[in-house]
Amino acid sequence: MTSTPEPILDIANLCVSVRGEDGEREVVSDLSLTLARGETLCIAGESGSGKSMTALAIMQLLPQPSARISSGKIHLGDTDLTTLDERGMRRIRGDRIAMIFQEPMTSLNPVLSIGRQLTESIEAHTSLSQGEARQRAIEALKAVRISEAESRLKQFPHELSGGMRQRVMIAMALALEPDVLIADEPTTALDVTVQGEVLELLRDLQRQHGTSVILITHDMGVVAEMADRVIIMRHGRMVEEGKTADIFATPQADYTRELLAAVPRIGSGVGRQESRDVEAAAPANVAEVKDLHVRFDLHGGFFGRVTRRVHAVEGVSFSIAPNETLALVGESGCGKSTTAKALAGLVPYSGDIAVGGRNLSGLGRDERKAVRRDVQMIFQDPYASLDPRMRVGELVAEPLLIHGIASKQERSDRVAALFERVGLSADQMELYPHEFSGGQRQRVCIARALALRPKLIIADESVSALDVSVQARVLDLLKELQREFGVAYLFISHDMAVVENISDRVAVMYLGQIVEMGTRDQVFSNPRHPYTRRLIEAVPVPDPAKRRSRFARLDQEIPSATRRIGEAPLKLALRDFGNGHLVAAEG
Repeated sequence: MTSTPEPILDIANLCVSVRGEDGEREVVSDLSLTLARGETLCIAGESGSGKSMTALAIMQLLPQPSARISSGKIHLGDTDLTTLDERGMRRIRGDRIAMIFQEPMTSLNPVLSIGRQLTESIEAHTSLSQGEARQRAIEALKAVRISEAESRLKQFPHELSGGMRQRVMIAMALALEPDVLIADEPTTALDVTVQGEVLELLRDLQRQHGTSVILITHDMGVVAEMADRVIIMRHGRMVEEGKTADIFATPQADYTRELLAAVPRIGSGVGRQESRDVEAAAPANVAEVKDLHVRFDLHGGFFGRVTRRVHAVEGVSFSIAPNETLALVGESGCGKSTTAKALAGLVPYSGDIAVGGRNLSGLGRDERKAVRRDVQMIFQDPYASLDPRMRVGELVAEPLLIHGIASKQERSDRVAALFERVGLSADQMELYPHEFSGGQRQRVCIARALALRPKLIIADESVSALDVSVQARVLDLLKELQREFGVAYLFISHDMAVVENISDRVAVMYLGQIVEMGTRDQVFSNPRHPYTRRLIEAVPVPDPAKRRSRFARLDQEIPSATRRIGEAPLKLALRDFGNGHLVAAEG
């Protein structure tokens, strides 16, 4: 009879308490789990379920003095981490256990070079010389497939893309080959293709070093692709635990079934019959964009002259009909948000933009203000887009006040009606943004966008930061409001599964240009462009039985949209060579 190997990590009856105005409350309650060597354990659940607090407790990084481990044990091998002081934990962190945080830009020190941050931990935990530590750092960057690793050491975090920064974080975490790696939502903010590359990278490194991984996520597609076992948490408690295949095939808890039912799936929207006919209901387009160009000058040299130019948007054209949802998709930096800002009149541009039949070029200030009533935006981060010093009722009423619409009482009545319509109560108008959950704050933003009864709402990554069940409810709300008010949406997203479930037409952007456009069914059932196919193929499938052995991957970095003055813009000549190549011809 074979004995079960000792787990590398063993947590027993862990409780984490947070102190607030009303005293202490438990945010993690009586949690027990084990992690075997070489295993990937996913901890899944909504925001506030206790996932990240569990990770911080393991790392002994709970925010002091407001949070503390009130009871329980955390054993890393034979060492009880709860008994170590800060000096003892410093010897453990990075060497035996490491962590990748969700947002690399806030986790990396902005004033230190990438090389300094990498070599710092290597020198702290080894007897390597400065030169040897530098070589180890270069090897770590190469291991996470960062090109020109030696020159990257001199760069600072702001000089790298989001995907590159996340790879740097992984390189830092794995440079010392720890026994346990905790990855807390490492792909949530990443584009779907970069997400696939990061997940594939974690797999490769795990195979090479036998690292045990705790992957914290609310993305059930990522869980299906990566996990050996799954723990589902809610309100600080474990509600279900088991092998990944069992959790997806026969979930026992109602909450697990709700999570899985809310996951958007590629294929569930194709062929969907709508009760509305967009073309029949559209005698004139809400918005027309023709040959749009947006370029940003970059200054350099001793005299600060314009030496380079970012070609953010190049020759983009599209139209949006009343009651229609046009999805604009692509990776970060492709020009989606810049296109939206131009349509909303927030950045300078060349070309023609017409809203409600009126061309924005040449309009006076008052005329532009009138046109802006017809175009409203919902931003990705609802907390950042709401003034924390104002009550939410005031925030929703603010557009009405700016445009001089209705009396004070009429504005209050309209705001109360909007709150009820988006699933909030009129009593909540007196609360502040911090008193709401993420999904509720996004509902406040939707109410504010509807206040002026616009013809077009631009939703810029409006659900990407939300948990899957909250995301599903917000998407349902957007559909309901469209049916009720006939509003058109420009829906900007990098999540192809979400796009396929909400869009009527889809435009795919790459390097500032639209490379494919068609109806939802055309684009998803028969994508013609290799880049579109790559975006769709990169979406994690929420089914362990369809787990991919490898993710699609680019063999080189995407070309830069920055050109020297006088240099011609990139001419897209994208081709599929059958090995993941996507290229752009010069000139």
